[in-house]
Amino acid sequence: MKRKWWYLSFLMVLMIFMAGCVAQNDAVQEDVDTTPPSDEIVLDEAVVDLAGELIVYHAGSLAVPFEKIEMAFETMYPEVDVIRTSGGSRDITRKVSEFEDAVDVLASADYNVIETMLVPEYASWDALFANNSMVIMYSKDSKYADEIDSDNWYEILLRDGVNFGYSAPNADPCGYRSLLVWQLAEKHYDVEGLNAQLEKATQEKNIRPKSVELIAMLETGALDYAFEYESVAMQHIMMNPEMNYVALPNEINLSAVEFRDFYAQASVELNGSEPGTTVTTIAEPIVYGLTMPATGKNSLLAEAFIKFLFDNEGGMEILLEAGQPVLDQVLVLGGENLPEGLKYLNK
Repeated sequence: MKRKWWYLSFLMVLMIFMAGCVAQNDAVQEDVDTTPPSDEIVLDEAVVDLAGELIVYHAGSLAVPFEKIEMAFETMYPEVDVIRTSGGSRDITRKVSEFEDAVDVLASADYNVIETMLVPEYASWDALFANNSMVIMYSKDSKYADEIDSDNWYEILLRDGVNFGYSAPNADPCGYRSLLVWQLAEKHYDVEGLNAQLEKATQEKNIRPKSVELIAMLETGALDYAFEYESVAMQHIMMNPEMNYVALPNEINLSAVEFRDFYAQASVELNGSEPGTTVTTIAEPIVYGLTMPATGKNSLLAEAFIKFLFDNEGGMEILLEAGQPVLDQVLVLGGENLPEGLKYLNK
């Protein structure tokens, strides 16, 4: 269910994008003003003595930076044990909405997942903090690796013997965003029936629950090409220089706010929050969201973790260093519902 003020809030998001969010080939933001006021950074005695387990569920595309954020946070608070679960954003969110997993912090690769699957019963606010771009990853051994580029990629993928894949749309936003890219590509390149051709050419075995699972298939040669986020591609290229990726045009890569009206021509039907129901997801610029689910057991730890995550010299810096672009400013939908320790985010 959308909130009555959703449209106004989304316009604010667009203004943030216009002010300097990521566009293709310009992914890293330099001046991210999300550090709490200095008087909010100084934690009281109870917070200084933080201890216990913090349960964090997050999108698979955040696995690399969140591992580093976990290590840094646990160094700051040695008595805290951050327990992370990584997965497709819809899958991990469903574990809260359907199975009521006790999750203290949940970060989704699509803020709309929180809006449609958790609000209002399991969450009352949604902090928008990062964005991304869709790309096509491949290895040096992929078929036609020396030919593929941003103009001919769909021709390469449709050649005989080429294996390509994407993540499951009902589990992972990267999956349904791949399908949205195909629809937009048909319009952008003016190739009638392109979307249907790509759907027909996809082998069921190459559709995996998490987009990051496809990278292992690329490395072993089981797959030639995979639709991924640019941040994930950059992170894995750092670890394996034999990997590479094709940057897609802004008109179809879901990164550029100036093409939001063009993006809105594409949509997909996904499983709804209730069995037998569906929800229509319309293409829009990629924006990540984070919340504290109502099922969480340790709100004090969760607040401290989120403060660290949104600190310029803490989590935000780690995200940027890992190739994960972030918004110039965190925007909170439902900011009036933030816990007292995070009220500073509601600017």
